[in-house]
Amino acid sequence: MASYAFVTEWHLDAPIDRVYDAISDPLAWPDWWPSVTRVEEIRPPTDRTGVGRVMRMTFKGKLPYQLRFDMTVDRVERPSTLGGVARGELDGRGDWTLREDGNATFVRYDWTIRTTRWWMNLLAPIAGGAFKTNHDYVMQDGAKGICGLLGGVSGTCNWVSG
Repeated sequence: MASYAFVTEWHLDAPIDRVYDAISDPLAWPDWWPSVTRVEEIRPPTDRTGVGRVMRMTFKGKLPYQLRFDMTVDRVERPSTLGGVARGELDGRGDWTLREDGNATFVRYDWTIRTTRWWMNLLAPIAGGAFKTNHDYVMQDGAKGICGLLGGVSGTCNWVSG
């Protein structure tokens, strides 16, 4: 399996509670994040914080394929942290970290995964850069979407991916 570690940072001109509410509701992501084509709840949470909830997520970037995986929420600390374990066409871990920055919110997403699709693993040595570019596109698409959702205007929503 090919492994990847991505870090994405969003600086959003919105209060932390509004940002957290948007990120913590993946069922609504397809409404504002065009690269998220579908999210469905597979299992409800095991407690009132959301821990144990399993969501099946389907993403589509610029490249001509979709990726589907189940995300199990295992960490919830409102309003600063959300995390979970992915299993499916991507296996690994995703963690959202939020912090207040004046009247704005700084968001960091750490995504450490392995691909499980045979053709992606076969092509990884030559296509790894394209896969990273595709990931960056998806995350930029999310930054634009959440800025629109939260009422951000040009210049107040920034993103960095690496």
